[in-house]
Amino acid sequence: MKAMVLSKQRSVLELKDMPTPEPLEGQVLVQVHACGVCRTDLHVVDGELQNPKLPLILGHEIVGKVVKPGKNVTGLAVGDRVGIPWLGSSCGTCEFCCAGKENLCNSARFTGYNIDGGYAEYVTADHRFCFKLDLDLPDVNVAPLLCAGLIGFRSFRKAGNSQKIGIFGFGAAAHIITQIARFEGREIFAFTRPGDAAAQRFARELGACWAGDSTDRAPVELDAAIIFAPVGGLIPQALKCLKKGGTLVCGGIYMSEIPSFSYELLWGERVICSVANLTRQDGLDFFEKARKVKLQTSVQVFPLSSANEALEKLRHGQIHGAAVLVP
Repeated sequence: MKAMVLSKQRSVLELKDMPTPEPLEGQVLVQVHACGVCRTDLHVVDGELQNPKLPLILGHEIVGKVVKPGKNVTGLAVGDRVGIPWLGSSCGTCEFCCAGKENLCNSARFTGYNIDGGYAEYVTADHRFCFKLDLDLPDVNVAPLLCAGLIGFRSFRKAGNSQKIGIFGFGAAAHIITQIARFEGREIFAFTRPGDAAAQRFARELGACWAGDSTDRAPVELDAAIIFAPVGGLIPQALKCLKKGGTLVCGGIYMSEIPSFSYELLWGERVICSVANLTRQDGLDFFEKARKVKLQTSVQVFPLSSANEALEKLRHGQIHGAAVLVP
């Protein structure tokens, strides 16, 4: 099979001929139809997430078709359309797994990080962590839902019943969550890179009631804010926009250094929390919601061999919506 391979961090991916993997017991072999390009992939390439498996095939927003099940696979058969997310496995026995918090399992393994992912023509995955897909959307439009959608949804739920929600970093996750928020009658305030008029226009087209620079103050006090951009300096900026009792959710796996800020910004029972990975139940709940909302995704499609170009455009904020690779 063809695959884009990362041999060492802080280098470009290389298109290589690789052996098509064989599914082990409990795994399925999936022919990749589409794989989203996530900012987490950038963090791996740039060395901000350390100790990945190397050489590595990136990619954890995978949509494809089961072509071969291994032994003891249940619930999936040849021809089934499946999604493969970031969480590739967990131990199932630790205190976190037993409490329904498998996203916090210390023995968890992750697709496209310590398990080869979907920047390839084929991938293997633990059948228990795959999602059987029945959404009426093309594969390229479903792919971003497997991380941008799932992590965005978990972040959104951490914001509770907030009615006025600010989103800092209006990319793939934000453009999905805005649709869910509007479906539920909530108001979205979009904060983008300074001067990014195209992103602000895109946010308003999706139903955001206000869009401006990340350095701006919202026109009203916010009940909650979600930060998807990996910029620690946004935390004090977002806190300035929150009313007392508000919640600030950090939705990324990596964030740059957080600058010091006055306790006054946090006082008033404001809360800061992070989001780590996802659970399988998150996925089940999210896809049920996606069917009700009739989610649409805006995608820019690249051939598999152009993965480096897609990553570079994502790095410089030149993707409005989501980038997706097609083998």
